[in-house]
Amino acid sequence: MRTAIVAVLPRLRRFCAAMAGSAADGDDLMQATVERALLRSGQFEPGTRLDSWMFRIAQNLHIDGARAAKRRGTAVDVEVLHSLAGSDGRELVESRSDLAAAQRALQALPEDQRAVFAMVVIEGRSYRDAAEALDLPIGTVMSRLARARGKIAETLAGRQDAQKEAGR
Repeated sequence: MRTAIVAVLPRLRRFCAAMAGSAADGDDLMQATVERALLRSGQFEPGTRLDSWMFRIAQNLHIDGARAAKRRGTAVDVEVLHSLAGSDGRELVESRSDLAAAQRALQALPEDQRAVFAMVVIEGRSYRDAAEALDLPIGTVMSRLARARGKIAETLAGRQDAQKEAGR
């Protein structure tokens, strides 16, 4: 049986390289295939094709390896990790905090200013569309929007000043 396996090796190597996508990975797959074939040689049915049996072993090992790699994710060398940029936890928390502060500032606006702000800034409607939808003169929409933006900016600027004073 070992001599027959050796005779199949050149074709098995090409098959494994094609399956794995590179010669080096193909060689690893081929080695695992030969190991499995030798360990389970008792399972080989005499009278069937040895090369087909080994190709099936290689294919199953490749599929199993691909599934395992998918579960594990991408392997990264530890030395490379230092050069990778990741999310800054503090920055992430602060941006979430800023968003929450902006939402609180919006909610603190008087209802009429909040409605105009929502129509123009959040919904992206034109001043004219907002004026028609809210049944207001366009000048009123513009002045309410200006006051709403000013109040939100003032609230957020005060928050930033407080953060600086707190030593952030």
